[in-house]
Formats: sequence, C-alpha cells, structure tokens
Amino acid sequence: MSTDRIDQPSGAPAFFTTPIYYVNDVPHVGHAYTTVAADVMARWRRLWGDDVLFLTGTDEHGLKIQRAAEAAGLTPLEHADRTSARFREAWTLLGISNDDFIRTTEPRHHAAVSHMLQTVYDNGHIELGTYEGLYCVGCEAYYTEDELNDGTCPIHGRPVERVTEENYFFKLSRFEQPLLDYYAAHPDAVVPETRRNEVLGFIKGGLQDFSVSRSSITWGIPLPWDPRHVTYVWFDALINYCTAAGYPSDRERFDRYWPSVVHFVGKDILRFHAVYWPAMLMAAGELPPSQVVAHGWLLAGGEKMSKSKANQIFPADLVAEFGVDGFRYHFMADQRFGPDGDLSYEGMIARYNADLANNFGNLANRVLTMAVNYLGGVVPERREDGLLREEAERVFALQGAAFARYDFASGLEAVWALIRATNAFIEDRAPWALNKAGDTAAVAGVLGDCLEALRIVALLASPVIPSACAELWRRLGLPGRPEDERLPAAAAWGGLPAGSILEKGAPLFPRIQ
Repeated sequence: MSTDRIDQPSGAPAFFTTPIYYVNDVPHVGHAYTTVAADVMARWRRLWGDDVLFLTGTDEHGLKIQRAAEAAGLTPLEHADRTSARFREAWTLLGISNDDFIRTTEPRHHAAVSHMLQTVYDNGHIELGTYEGLYCVGCEAYYTEDELNDGTCPIHGRPVERVTEENYFFKLSRFEQPLLDYYAAHPDAVVPETRRNEVLGFIKGGLQDFSVSRSSITWGIPLPWDPRHVTYVWFDALINYCTAAGYPSDRERFDRYWPSVVHFVGKDILRFHAVYWPAMLMAAGELPPSQVVAHGWLLAGGEKMSKSKANQIFPADLVAEFGVDGFRYHFMADQRFGPDGDLSYEGMIARYNADLANNFGNLANRVLTMAVNYLGGVVPERREDGLLREEAERVFALQGAAFARYDFASGLEAVWALIRATNAFIEDRAPWALNKAGDTAAVAGVLGDCLEALRIVALLASPVIPSACAELWRRLGLPGRPEDERLPAAAAWGGLPAGSILEKGAPLFPRIQ
C-alpha cells in the first residue's frame, strides 16, 4: 500500500497498528519508538484527509502474566489492569493520537478470538496432538535446538524450558506455498527489503505446525470447541487487529479498514506478524495484512532494552528534560527507522540544540521578532514569491516521497532544508538593513516570504512535533491547529492571510546547556 497521497483522493481508509504491548513490563523508550512512528504516519495521513484508524493496546494473557501476577500476590487481571493503565498514561504523555486502545481481556476481543478459532478449526486447519518442545516463557514461544544460543533464548538470553503437553496445532506447514505466492505477488507486503528477505528465508526453510492452545494454564481465552484448553497467547494477541477493525460483528467496518492495515513491529516479532499471522488469516478465509513495517531494536549501551537486563529507559525521564516534542523529534530524526539504533543522551542533546533550538526555534523567534518590530506585528500583503516558494514546493515533494517509504529521518531532513533556506534568505536579504534604509516594501516582501515559510514548516513538521507546531501556528495568527488543515492544498504557497496578527512569544525550544 502506498502512503504517498499526492495522487490519491482524500477519504481513503488507512489502518495503522502498533504491537499490543505485553503487560509483564512497563512502557520504555523501545515501546515508545514504535508507537511514535505509527503516530507520525497516522497524523500524516490525516493531513491528507484520509479516514484513519490508529490502534494500540496491551496483550494480557499467557503464562508469563500468570506467573508475574502470582509473584506479586495479584490476580492476573489485577496485574493487567495496573500495567495497561501505565501504557495509556505513557501514550497520553507523548501525544499519541490513537483512535482505539484495545485490551485482550475485553469481551469484544474474546468474541473475535473465539470466532476466528472456530472458523479455522471448522476449515480443517487445527488438529489435536501432543507436543514436546523447548519453550521460552519470556517470548511465549517454542524454539528448535538450532535457534538457541548455547541452550538459551536468542532474544532474552535465558534458559528455555522443556514442555510436554496435549495441544491443538495450527497446520502452518500447509501454508508454505500460499505464503510464498502471496509475497511474490505483493513484494511490498514486508518492508524494508532486508526484513522481507528474512521472512522468505524462514518460509523456504520449512514451516512447522505450531500449538494454538495450552492445557497447563488457565489464564487465557478457552477454545470454543474444547474449554479444557486456553488459546496460545500469540494466536490470541494477533487477532486484536481484526477485533478493533470490527471483526466479526461489524463486517462493513472490517471490510473498509482491513485491506489497508499496516502493522508497525520490531524485528523480534517479525516472524509472528509476517509468517504465522498471514497464514492464520488465510486459514480463516481473510486477507493477509497489507503491509508489515519492521524496524530494528532501539539499543541502550549496545543491548536491546528489556526488564531482564535492567537497561530500560522510561519516556517520562527523557520528556522531563527534552519535552514531548524534543523526545518525538529525536526518535524520528536521529534513529533511522529500519536498522538498529543506539540511544545516546549526549546525542539527544546535540540533536535538540542543533535542529530544534538553533535552527527551527531560532528561525521562528528571529522572523516573528522582526515582523513585530518592523511591520507592527501584522502579516503583510507583499511577498517576493521567489526562492523560498520554489524550495517549499521541492521540500513538500521530498517529504511525501520519504514518508511513503517510512523514512522519517529523510522526510524531516527535507523540512529542515526549508528552515536552512529561510535562514540563508534572511542573511542574504538583510531585512534589518532594509528597514534602516526605510525600504518598507522590501522589508514586507522579505518577511512576508519568511512568515509563509514558517507556516509551511509548522504544517509539514506537525506530525512529528505537534505541540510546538500548534504554538507557532497560533503565533502566526492562524486559527485552529496545523492538523486541521488538508494537503496538498494547505501546502500551496500563499496560505498565510495578510492582516493576521503576529506574536513573538518565548523560545519554542529553549537551549539545553
């Protein structure tokens, strides 16, 4: 599915999801990285007038939750309630604009899981058997000997457990060729290409049937045809995306949103989303996800963040120093969405001061101060409509192409090119000298263009730094917020009305010493 909306009509459905986060842990910046990226995409598509559904939530069943609750002296639901609330609080703090927050303990999800399980079972793709295998409680997944690192889980580094029990199995092995055919026909269904190649390699290596039930635990959704078993947590969790889209009770809503679904995931859960999940959907007679966008890990000191390694960094700690917009900007501009990235406090300060305080913030302060001092704080009618107009048009096209391939860093680099061009334009035209010479028409032309450039920067940067852009929008005398505008019309040069009242205000991004 293309995310470049320039040649598409507005109102198109767009469905973006984050993983639903497991409630054995509290939200850290690794979770936030995925969630902010999905939020940026949802905000970008809303600017185009698209009918966006943006989903996040929490995954609350499974052995790991049952054990964590027992250790804390709580029921599993009490434990889930506490941690799920922490995720809601974190996403509110970070300005996440999700339309829905799903919990796998909700009745609507139980109904969807039961319906899909029964459908797959009735279609002959689930059979009873006995399983013995190596199980990682942290992953809630089985591994083969070859996949382990000296007998430990490749993700968590912990010893695995040998488990033997009666299970129902999903016949994944039947879907090797259908999956290969699907990915051959839909080459962009997994991006970037390196992750697509991983998926194809895994499928071509041979798919094994996997368990869809547990008879040794009680914390989960009972199988509709055999309530002695509860649903395997991954089979349960993946169905959440369908639940939120209306499955199975609101077929009209589901058929509208589901064909456009895009899953944002970390590379460690790619196999579940790009192999197990599309096969499950095929078995139920539904379409595979339109696209799975898999990014690398956000590392701390070279290691993946996890509770077991005690290397988590919490969003609130960084927001207290950098602000919400500073936090969001860093993860989209400094961490390439795809490969692994390493979080550096010093790097965050350098990026914040260079891009936000010195470039964006300083330009806004500089232009608004001169406009208030030289033009009486009113947007002039006169514009030069030259170099900056051409640059704004170029930047808009570049950003759209970058966001279409989820290259948020390049998209922001394009917007910051307009900021740098405006700063250079000011130095070249020297409005202070023109004002001193009494050339009011020239001053109005120069600053009119600079103010219009600021409007376009506020519009295009708003998916990433919504609060600062809304404040700049207000200082430019514009009604509402940038998110109320619609592209491409709003990005056309000349949208700042003459006569609007300007305000200087405090620095948008105070420099961090």
